[in-house]
Amino acid sequence: MKISRPFIHSVLAFAIVMLFVQCNKKNNTTEKSAKTPAAQTTSISGKLPIAYVNIDSLLQKYNYAKDLNESLLRRAENSRANVNEKGRQLEKEMAEFQRKYQNNAFLSQERLQQEQQRLMKKQQELQEYIQRLEDENMREQQKMLSQMNDSIINFIHEYNKDKKYEAILNNASTLYIDPSYDITNEIVDLLNKRYVKK
Repeated sequence: MKISRPFIHSVLAFAIVMLFVQCNKKNNTTEKSAKTPAAQTTSISGKLPIAYVNIDSLLQKYNYAKDLNESLLRRAENSRANVNEKGRQLEKEMAEFQRKYQNNAFLSQERLQQEQQRLMKKQQELQEYIQRLEDENMREQQKMLSQMNDSIINFIHEYNKDKKYEAILNNASTLYIDPSYDITNEIVDLLNKRYVKK
């Protein structure tokens, strides 16, 4: 039930990586232009027309990602608190049942069985409630990831209309990229300026 920050960051990073890959593939198929010799694709400064974004830094600095992460953690904490409260209540009732059983406090065998069945049903309902909460939390997490990914990908498309990069990569899927191609801070600053907290 516990969702840890590293797990959420990993999931977010993986989702963004996958979307960047899909985005780059889509750009390559939809924008087929005449290929130029390699010597002509470099800019006057001698740099290739590419850039990259450091996904980990983006997730740590992008206010929307931080807010979503906090929201997921709050939701998980609330769920855990609800489950713990229901669990404590059930434990109390089971302890009371055990005490009555040991003291022969039930008026009849039928009453004993009724109370046993009631507690078993309550235990099953608690397990179903836990599963329902986990499913809801997972759906909410996926929805939030999708919203954040859409936000970043749409922004990258808009950003690149002016910048005209041939490729914007993510550092998570590369072994080495010259740091001068890093546009992470610029992207984060622009994303944060655009983001309005709800």
